[in-house]
Amino acid sequence: MKKVYDRINNMRGNLITVTAAGARLGELAQVHLHDGAKIFASVLKIDGDEVTLQVFKSTRGIATNDKVMFLNREMQATYGDALLGRRLDGVGEPIDGGPKVVGETVNIGTTSFNPVKRIIPREMVRTNIPMIDLFNCLVKSQKIPIFSIPGEPYNQLLMRIANQTDADVVIIGGMGLTFQEYQAFIENAEAYGSMNKTVMFIHRAIDPPVECLLVPDMALACAEKFAVEGKDVLVLLTDMTAFADAIKEIAITMDQVPSNRGYPGSLYSDLASRYEKAVLIEGGGSITIVGVTTMPGDDVTHPIPDNTGYITEGQFYLHGGRIDPFGSLSRLKQLVIGKVTREDHGDLANAMIRLYAESKKARERQSMGFRLSKWDEKLLHYSQLFEDRMMNLEVNYALEAALDLGWQMLAEVFDAGEVGINQALIDKYGPWRKLN
Repeated sequence: MKKVYDRINNMRGNLITVTAAGARLGELAQVHLHDGAKIFASVLKIDGDEVTLQVFKSTRGIATNDKVMFLNREMQATYGDALLGRRLDGVGEPIDGGPKVVGETVNIGTTSFNPVKRIIPREMVRTNIPMIDLFNCLVKSQKIPIFSIPGEPYNQLLMRIANQTDADVVIIGGMGLTFQEYQAFIENAEAYGSMNKTVMFIHRAIDPPVECLLVPDMALACAEKFAVEGKDVLVLLTDMTAFADAIKEIAITMDQVPSNRGYPGSLYSDLASRYEKAVLIEGGGSITIVGVTTMPGDDVTHPIPDNTGYITEGQFYLHGGRIDPFGSLSRLKQLVIGKVTREDHGDLANAMIRLYAESKKARERQSMGFRLSKWDEKLLHYSQLFEDRMMNLEVNYALEAALDLGWQMLAEVFDAGEVGINQALIDKYGPWRKLN
């Protein structure tokens, strides 16, 4: 039986307080305004009979004598094939002008998938981006962030990944997006013909912060249902810093004791409970999560990237409009490189990165006015080729083409004995054999 209370004790920010019995954390409620409107709210804190709820819209227009009805259920998302091609807000309401989504309702914010049912991932997610496919493979069911700063093209990188993926479903969770950023995702999906397999849950910068908290849970609850049905799902979240800032804002409103830099002590578990939804289900599908984390002041020790690094399986570090080969790492790449990819993959990638690292030292010697050796000049030439052909985010190569291009670049600059690769691989794949 639904319980109704007709007295709101206090309002603060997006929080309201009522005296109620039997409420549960996370329980959904509805505030019935005197003008007939209805606003959803969720139980955030219980102190005896004093219940604090966070309202999913602004508290503007709510009066102390408005009624609060507890619905005896958690917040839910609507799931089904009708979701595909739709754009919804943080509470699952359409923002694309289309009809209300009809389908199965699923609770959001549930626990992660049973670890016993998980299997070790061994399939590569192809992106046709050399700095990912060749050097730090994205693996199906991986959870990995893009570390960056505001102003970098991280959303464009997400779009590239979405356009190239062979996933059955792409779910985009946008948090704190400007209208221009939101529109870019729409135009990209339409231009590449992927809208019919894409779902968007969008929190815009003008929307209440509480809706920002719901976006990842909405996206991941639907992703889990698709995965259980056997579909491979790619979840793209941007920006998880906006999500963490929304948590911080609500915690401050509730007078919680802050932890590092004002963020609540629960930040680690708040992030982990979302990222741990990444899974490869035995006999089912998969969920792969790529989430943007913008680092204030490019500070990797900031609480958000710092906690994220402990949870996820590496990171793509986007810096200066390029994926940095030294700051990026995929901890699962060893499961696919040379095992499900070509045998020369690992040796070639390692040699190319080692030579690029050496070229950085040659560039330093050049900047300090030292006389350059012939080896230094080779390294500088190689450095230019590497940045133009591999690091440029505009290039688009399948993995095998990128491997062939890597060999070609080495042969353009170095002799076969200078690259430090196994002679058997050089004989089989290296262009030197054609030159001799």
